[in-house]
Amino acid sequence: MSSPTGPESGLPVRMPRPRQPGRHRRPEPLVAPEDAPALVLAVPGAVGTATRGLAEEVVSIARSELPGLDARIGYVDGDGAEFPTLQAVLTRAADERTARYEQALASGSEAKEPDGPVAVVVPLLAGPDNALLRRVRQAVMESRVAADLTGVLGPHPLLAEALHVRLSEAGLARADRARLFTVTTAADGIVLASVGGDEAVQAAGITGMLLAARLAVPVMAAALDADGSIASVAEQLRSSGSQHLALAPYLIGPEIDPDLLAAAAAEADCATAEPLGAYPAIGKLALAKYTTALGIAPQQPQGAQAR
Repeated sequence: MSSPTGPESGLPVRMPRPRQPGRHRRPEPLVAPEDAPALVLAVPGAVGTATRGLAEEVVSIARSELPGLDARIGYVDGDGAEFPTLQAVLTRAADERTARYEQALASGSEAKEPDGPVAVVVPLLAGPDNALLRRVRQAVMESRVAADLTGVLGPHPLLAEALHVRLSEAGLARADRARLFTVTTAADGIVLASVGGDEAVQAAGITGMLLAARLAVPVMAAALDADGSIASVAEQLRSSGSQHLALAPYLIGPEIDPDLLAAAAAEADCATAEPLGAYPAIGKLALAKYTTALGIAPQQPQGAQAR
């Protein structure tokens, strides 16, 4: 039992730890600025419960990294209240900001008239896909809302980490090269599958070099949306000595028809890992695009070192 003056004798007293002075003091946790623009995740591809679950997990990760963040989801091919379009989400964010300002004035509070962007739109894409990005840009323009549009999430070392994890989950790569054990099904050549044409292949190739450093096997990028590209790259890897190939989708998931991925893997005669999905790095990179646009945090999350 404890008394009003403290615990009874014999019990230890837990004292609060003093703040560490000087430059080694822990930084204060970052929170979203008051009245900061919303982060609107622009989700491409067919809508459905799986896509919604993935998008919700990505924004949940972003919220956990930045308390107070207003994060929303807009679907490029949205339809109705369950899957709101990107344009509708932006319009609603603008209306809500105006309503908050008018309510503050009506209550007699001093309020600054809203200015600056209503939202920062982050495309849920690992690499550039001009066709999809054009549609995102068009939705932003048609909303007539002041919004900033960021670039795609990659290339980035964290995406190489995510690819490594997906390959290891499929039994196609060692989880950690430093550990001395053998994965009998490990691939000795990786086809990195992207969508978006030549520009997307070049961007995927940068992340591919980081993945090759992690796995110590050759990695080559190819385009899922170009006839014969996957099979051609697979043949190049085999002609250079690789025998057991794996297809690693450089994709979040919703932006591609799963049947196209399966057909490409069958044509190239290689096993396939899962798309990147809601791997934690995806949420962190989406948040990094947002905070960089606002200038409120370091430009990019720190990438893990190759293992």
